[in-house]
Amino acid sequence: MVIAFSGWNDAGGAATGALDHLTKSWSGETNSHLLELIADIESEDFYDFQVNRPLVTTDETGSRKITWPTTRIFGLGTPDYKYDFVIVKGVEPSMRWQSFTGELLDLADDLEVSMIITLGSLLADIPHSRPIEVNLTANSQSIAESLRVDVSSYEGPTGILGVIQEGCMRRGIDAISIWVPVPHYASNDPSPKSTLALINALEDYLSIPIPQDALAAAADLWEIEVNNLAAEDSDVADYIKSLEETRDAIDIPDVSGDMIAKEFERYLRRKRTD
Repeated sequence: MVIAFSGWNDAGGAATGALDHLTKSWSGETNSHLLELIADIESEDFYDFQVNRPLVTTDETGSRKITWPTTRIFGLGTPDYKYDFVIVKGVEPSMRWQSFTGELLDLADDLEVSMIITLGSLLADIPHSRPIEVNLTANSQSIAESLRVDVSSYEGPTGILGVIQEGCMRRGIDAISIWVPVPHYASNDPSPKSTLALINALEDYLSIPIPQDALAAAADLWEIEVNNLAAEDSDVADYIKSLEETRDAIDIPDVSGDMIAKEFERYLRRKRTD
């Protein structure tokens, strides 16, 4: 089960963008039957409509329709892999987070989900021109050791993703959290470079190939556009240069075969599916 919510946990739309990429990549026009709506969560129980207002739209017949903020759960068949996916995407709920989490994890139990992966993105002081690193963690030492990730050391305000992670820990469900930073000075939605970093992290952790040509091209174009905007403002350009220098000073000692090995492993995975 892969989960992302718009709102506090979704800077630059990077996390929900990763879910959109997964569903489009694996269930395009020729494979639309692989994606099936399993359930949606009753919005009246968990959303404050003054905070997340419903949207009014008009269809091709002129009829008006209201779309309510909610969370939708999809089954995504991936016959080429040893497991299928459950995709959970919605607006971060406004209230009753423990009840919301209970309903979601009850469904995960019913579907015999073997692992839950939550995706999040946050604003950070990072340069857009350097590789974006993600953070993979688990909420307990035992789960971290069994899943080969670090234990989360975060303390402070949390969102619905943190509540879901704790709920998984209490139920004994294997779960990891993947967070990606988004340059705070270039945080408009979409943020394809951060989304691509999340997709790469999923690909590496699950050891499966995920198509990403269009996303990689969008990330390259995004970086060029931010470069052009920065060139028009000397203060922004100087600030980005200082971020780059700080990042490079940290990264230079760590430039080893690890990054090259990861890129080569991704290449081999995709090559086997060609």
